[in-house]
Amino acid sequence: MITRRQFSLGAAGLAGLSALALPGRSLAARNDQLNILCWEGYNSDDVLNPFRERHSGATVRAESGTSDPEMINRLRAGGLGQWDLINVNQAWARGVMFKEQLIKPLNKERFLPYFEKMSPEFANPPYAMAFSPDGTDLMGMPQRYGAFNFVVNTDKISLDMAEDQGWNLFLDEGLKGRYGVLTYDNWNVMHLCMTAGFDPFQPVSEENVGKYTEVAKQIMGNARLMTDDLVAMNTALINGEVDCYFTGGVFSCSGARYDGMTNIRGITPRSGPVDGKGGIVWVEITSAVNNPDPSSLAEDFLEYVQEPEIAKLVASGGGTLNPITQMGNPEVMALFDEDQLDAMQVDTLAEELARCIEFEEVPSYDQLLAIYVEARRG
Repeated sequence: MITRRQFSLGAAGLAGLSALALPGRSLAARNDQLNILCWEGYNSDDVLNPFRERHSGATVRAESGTSDPEMINRLRAGGLGQWDLINVNQAWARGVMFKEQLIKPLNKERFLPYFEKMSPEFANPPYAMAFSPDGTDLMGMPQRYGAFNFVVNTDKISLDMAEDQGWNLFLDEGLKGRYGVLTYDNWNVMHLCMTAGFDPFQPVSEENVGKYTEVAKQIMGNARLMTDDLVAMNTALINGEVDCYFTGGVFSCSGARYDGMTNIRGITPRSGPVDGKGGIVWVEITSAVNNPDPSSLAEDFLEYVQEPEIAKLVASGGGTLNPITQMGNPEVMALFDEDQLDAMQVDTLAEELARCIEFEEVPSYDQLLAIYVEARRG
């Protein structure tokens, strides 16, 4: 879970393949097998066992990756014949995998009706980043998502102040030694760009490189704690060691909130440098791999996880609670109790999404990462 939101292709190396396909099976037998490469949640037995039982003991394997690029690189390195579904974040479906023909279009007649019951942000119109760039082909189904920016202890920093100050909060010298940095490196890079006042998803100018360098030195230099362990970071926030942390959101703090620490809250700035927006949203897309020996169970599973009871299990997978697109369906919402909804901050969810830009590829990532790494070293 520590590397849950690693995104940069520049930071990823080729990963070894997992030999999941059983040797000597006929092509027809692939309809009794399903291999899923995914983030945690989809790989739990709570999700998989009912599907296995429904399909007469089909062999269903799901493996959690360590990063989006690492999973994509498995497909590139000869893994098309190993996997049937891949679950990554929104920038990669149409931006990388579609262009490289690593995934194939879904049956629109079968899946478009599911968008009608999704939350408004994904239903009206159907979520654009689930489609090919020209809008013709459906490249995957969105499910889990969330704003991911920073987290505060509202007993120490009020919600109003945090939202109003946004990223400038971490530039206040008065906060020196009072905050942590959750070191999800590529998210840190994106957030440092936002703090420096420019769009991370556009090529960076020389002037902005200078601003970014100064901001990186200040943010990293003034931090009291740096760790990639979200549990350790939330513990530090709860026990008063820090008042807030740079890079975080519902994904990172929902566990603490569900344990009753509702003063721990993910923050989305009210304004920022990209068309007035200062937040970033991640959205998982699950796509059918362009396997030359396809399994009919791939689309069956994609339909299965749309079911209310299964969608709820996915939302609570991996030890965190995250909003899901199916929460636009009253049947799904009715399955969550008040504490779970509060942990996911559904009271401000729509408002926070409106303040966010979509996560995309960072074109100057390698250059910005090198500056960030140097700043962390001090």
